[in-house]
Amino acid sequence: MKITLVTDAWTPQVNGVVRTLSTTVERLRARGHEIQTVTPDMFRTAACPGYSEIRLALMPYKRLSRLIDDFQPEVVHIATEGPLGWAARRWCGRNGRSFTTAFHTRFPEYVALRTGLPASCFWPMLRRFHSGARAVLVATPSLARELDEQGIGNTRIWSRGVDFTQFGPDRRPHPALSNLPRPVLLSVGRVAVEKNLEVFLSAKVQGTKVVVGDGPALGAMRQRYPDALFLGALHGEELAAAYAAADVFVFPSLTDTFGLVMIEALASGAPVAGFPVRGPLDVLGPNGCGTGDGRSRPVGAVAPRIEDAIAEALRCAPEDCVAYARRFSWDACVDQFMAALTSGPEPVRWPAAA
Repeated sequence: MKITLVTDAWTPQVNGVVRTLSTTVERLRARGHEIQTVTPDMFRTAACPGYSEIRLALMPYKRLSRLIDDFQPEVVHIATEGPLGWAARRWCGRNGRSFTTAFHTRFPEYVALRTGLPASCFWPMLRRFHSGARAVLVATPSLARELDEQGIGNTRIWSRGVDFTQFGPDRRPHPALSNLPRPVLLSVGRVAVEKNLEVFLSAKVQGTKVVVGDGPALGAMRQRYPDALFLGALHGEELAAAYAAADVFVFPSLTDTFGLVMIEALASGAPVAGFPVRGPLDVLGPNGCGTGDGRSRPVGAVAPRIEDAIAEALRCAPEDCVAYARRFSWDACVDQFMAALTSGPEPVRWPAAA
């Protein structure tokens, strides 16, 4: 099948959205599908305000139209609500083509944190964006229920996976973490206000706090928390080695829709500590024993105080974490993605050339 995937989030950005999309594209191509990616690096761009590492396409409609016209896809998937996403939605409307979308990021909450305005001000724009989609792909049932409450329906589950060829407890620990005072408490993600890192970094707990990631708040965080170790962004084997060295993975975010890093940490044998909010609850469950399969052994903990969640997570067995992480399969995720793209009305096909 010929699939066009349009996304404003792409390399060199480092985040769960990019890893999800790039892994999905890689595995779709391995199955024999022909994938066109329409990404910011194909356009003139400007830095996103507050996020210099994120580039936004400038007036992309004409070039995007030519690219999609030349490729002649059978299916169009719009992954993000940025300039490219809106341009692709416009192209689909003008050409009478159905499309699917995905809800990866709680933009209303993120923008509210930065502007001081209530999140309710920004939901109407997202309702409009997703209203025309044949299906809206979401990572969890709880997110589907949340979107339904916000007037965004027609959701389909598109879960997340973990690559066990990269992540595992047998990886050699990262040398920068090998001789630190234990326990090693690791957090991985964008270093930005919406990730709630201050709560983790100011927690009164024993051990060493380690942050892996880049972002607009990195410089300020380094100055404010000199006792923590900031390694910047890590990739591939270095990232896997950091997970493998951790005693607990701390996920302080209150706004993530899933948190791919949590299942990567679990696959590496690191139990997860978080707050009882969507994301951690979807992965860990309210009792820390996971969701959906009747497990009785905890793989992490959620609590109103991050200190309590860390203390509970330290009691978990690494082998239980690894066993639970194996339920998150990328192959199953790709199956869900394809089912959402091809279900319902038949995919609109381009007319044969005259």
